[in-house]
Amino acid sequence: MSSTNLRILLKARPQGRPGPEHFQRAEEPRPAPQQGEVLVRHRFLSLDPYMRGRMSDAPSYAAPVALGAVMEGECVGEVVESRHPGFTAGDWVRGARGWQQWSAAHGSTLVKLPRQVGVSPSAYLGVLGMPGTTAWIGTTEILQPRPGECFVVSAASGAVGGVAGQIAKHMGARVVGIAGGAEKCRFVTGELGFDACVDHRGDLATALDEACPSGIDCYFENVGGAVQAAVFPRLREFGRIAFCGMVAEYNQIPAPPGPNLMALVRKRLRLQGFLVNDHPRAWKQWGETGATLLRDGRLRFREDVVQGLENAPEAFAGLLEGRNFGKLVVAL
Repeated sequence: MSSTNLRILLKARPQGRPGPEHFQRAEEPRPAPQQGEVLVRHRFLSLDPYMRGRMSDAPSYAAPVALGAVMEGECVGEVVESRHPGFTAGDWVRGARGWQQWSAAHGSTLVKLPRQVGVSPSAYLGVLGMPGTTAWIGTTEILQPRPGECFVVSAASGAVGGVAGQIAKHMGARVVGIAGGAEKCRFVTGELGFDACVDHRGDLATALDEACPSGIDCYFENVGGAVQAAVFPRLREFGRIAFCGMVAEYNQIPAPPGPNLMALVRKRLRLQGFLVNDHPRAWKQWGETGATLLRDGRLRFREDVVQGLENAPEAFAGLLEGRNFGKLVVAL
C-alpha cells in the first residue's frame, strides 16, 4: 500500500465551466488514525452536481471548499486500520470524504456497509446512497403521485431521476422521463420501465404534448433551464414540482430569469425545494426499501465509472454538461 495520499485540491473558483485549471494535484503522507478514528482506503469517489456549488463562495446552505483545500465528495472504501471499537480492518464503509485516496475519519461519521451478493459497494454512493435517498424524499414526501397521475422527471437516466421515476411507477403513476439523446431515452423506457421518454435535444414542447396529452401533475426537477421552461406551462391544476437541482444553470453567470409565476395562483400549484440532509429518517427508510427492491429485481440502475482520481476534474466537468450515462463514480 502506498505511504502517500494523492489529493485533488481546489485551486481557483470558476466563473462558468470548471476545468483542469481550477484544480491542483498534491501528495502528502498517508494520514494516521487517532483514537476513535478509522483509516480508510478510498475505493470509489462519488461525483455529484452539488459539488459545483461548493466551488463557489456565494452564500449557500453549505460552506464552500476553501482554496487550497481538498475537494468535497463522499467515498466508499475499505478500513485498513481502526482505533474505533465499531470497526475492524476489512470493513467497507461509506462517509469517508474528499477527492483523495485516503482519509482518517472518526468512526461516528462512517456507516458500515452490509455485504450484499451482487451489489457493488459503489451502489451506496448512488442507488442506495444520497441520490437514491433524494429520489425517495422528492417522490414520496413532496410530490406524492397518485395512481394514474402523470409524473415527469428530468435527467431521467441519471442517478436521481432514474430512481425517482421507478418509485413513482411503483406508486401507480404514469411516468415520463426527459433525457438527452436516443440511447438514454431507450434505456429509460427499456431498462427502467418508464412509460415514455422524450429527448430534450429535439422539439421538447411537442414531444411533451404527445407524451402528456392531459398535462403534467408532478414534475421532479433536476435540470432547470429550457427543460423547466417547457414543462412549466404544461402543469395541470394542483400540479406539484419538487426542486432537487438545476444542473443546466450551475455554470451560467448571471443566472437566467425564471418563469412567469402567475400560474401558481391560477392553477394552485405547489413548488418546493428540498435538501436530502433535511430528512435524516429517510436514509434508513430508503436503505431498507431500496435494498429490497434491488434484491427483488424491481429497481434498476446504471453506473458510469471513470478510472483514476487524476481524471476526476474532467469527469466532473462532463457531468455538468450531461456527458455521463448513469451514476458517475471514480474508481480509485
